[in-house]
Amino acid sequence: MARVPAAERRNDLVNAAIQVIASHGVDGATTRRIAERANAPLATLHYCFQTKELLFAAVFERLTERYREVLIENDVHGDLVTTARAILRGLLNWYLESDSEFASASFELISWAQRQEEHPAVTVYNEAFNVVRSILARAAAGQDVTPETIDQIGYVLGTLTDGFVVNWLTYADQSRAAEQAEVVVDVFDAWLASKLA
Repeated sequence: MARVPAAERRNDLVNAAIQVIASHGVDGATTRRIAERANAPLATLHYCFQTKELLFAAVFERLTERYREVLIENDVHGDLVTTARAILRGLLNWYLESDSEFASASFELISWAQRQEEHPAVTVYNEAFNVVRSILARAAAGQDVTPETIDQIGYVLGTLTDGFVVNWLTYADQSRAAEQAEVVVDVFDAWLASKLA
């Protein structure tokens, strides 16, 4: 059997952890299940990640990285309203088009993280808000928009997205979720119009 490089094996284990957390929850994400899903010996998992918490930290890093990528991919370099709307639509489409495992695992991990001493979910949210803030601030350059308004737009983007995802995961109805995504964008447009009037 060919030896798998450590970096590739770590990547496989993180992907497997996301899948197992999505299907079994954090409590059901045993190291044995994760190793089996990654098609790796249990000893290899323990070699790559000395503790399950370190593995979960790597999963949080992956979530943060992927979320940042989606935000940057949807930066249209337009004015503030156009850019904010594009980010929201991009996030909603990403959740609709991507595998629901990623969204499920995210919410499972955030619930778990709230019970941890260092609360690693705060890092994911802070990173996302920092990226959104920088994109929106650049889009607002030359406009009379306060930093507080930029932060409020970022907060509303996050809240609308999170609410949408929880609803989508609950009902698991793709066509209904696509219709609801349009409602979410309409609500955001109306809020932006009143906020920036």
